Amino acid sequence: MTSKRRVFRLSAVAAVFIASTAHATEPLTIDVHRDANCGCCKKWISHLEENGFKVADHVETDMSAIKQRLGVAPRLASCHTAVINGKFVEGHVPAEQVRALLKRDLAGIAVPGMPAGSPGMEVDGVKHAYKVIGLTADGRDEVVADYPAN
Repeated sequence: MTSKRRVFRLSAVAAVFIASTAHATEPLTIDVHRDANCGCCKKWISHLEENGFKVADHVETDMSAIKQRLGVAPRLASCHTAVINGKFVEGHVPAEQVRALLKRDLAGIAVPGMPAGSPGMEVDGVKHAYKVIGLTADGRDEVVADYPAN
């Protein structure tokens, strides 16, 4: 093999490697719908950004309509609702669980209510136990993660 051909092949392999590496490190984009006056929603957005997400922040006037449109059951409700790859993320879900959602066959996940110690709800050393609940395609709840109290 000539040296020009070898250089060309090595360049082609390098280009494929660089392209696949760049694609793998692109931030995941998530749409967050929130009320304008909610401070904990802004803190949750910061949590996502600190964990490599690109956040599209949507300030809404009717969160109930957003939740209903996305299929968030009232039993799973919290203050903000996000969407990633067509799946809902309700409430103060840790970034690691948002990533895990993308690999699961669920309609969405939720941390119901606003538990102290969850991302965006940090309160000076207080951490309540909470669960991340997944909603299956047929409407059943499934615990996907359990976070203990301190």
